[in-house]
Amino acid sequence: MDLVSLLKLVIKKLEKLEIPYMLTGGLAVSFWGLPRTTHDIDIIIKAKREDKDKIVNIFKKDFYISEEAVSQAIEQSFTFNIIHYKAGLKIDFWLTKKDPFGILEFQRKQKKKIFGKEIFIISPEDLILEKLLWYKKGESPRHLEDIAGIIEISKPDINYIKVWAIQESTIEIFEEILRNRSLNSL
Repeated sequence: MDLVSLLKLVIKKLEKLEIPYMLTGGLAVSFWGLPRTTHDIDIIIKAKREDKDKIVNIFKKDFYISEEAVSQAIEQSFTFNIIHYKAGLKIDFWLTKKDPFGILEFQRKQKKKIFGKEIFIISPEDLILEKLLWYKKGESPRHLEDIAGIIEISKPDINYIKVWAIQESTIEIFEEILRNRSLNSL
């Protein structure tokens, strides 16, 4: 099973359970920006304590899944993953954040046709803001490349990004990306 087929399978299962979700990570970067290689799928979900057993039961036939990890992730608004038995591919489920940005980010998700299927995906602006936070934590140049590609391809709302970048203390990083982009277009 390839990554696209796996994504469609996972989305179908989440929709069956009526678990709100949105695609993020490398596949979202490839949709909004420049294509890049990724070996997993990142999905943000909004799950409650009572969803734990449903999640475990719907995935346990085809995936390795830890009931304990799902429970902890839901309780702590963190992450858990599942691994497809046959393909060996991994899906990371990130639980929605409870801070003002996390709540708004999830509300702003967009439904787009991706790989021939209607899928909820993070907005390009919020993906940039997430990438800025990840860069701040680890300074991987890949995040900066992803941001530059998203700006170039998707033409996001720069003012929205600046407002939240100020609040998240990533405005200097963002303004540097914008300056470099301006210099490169000369």
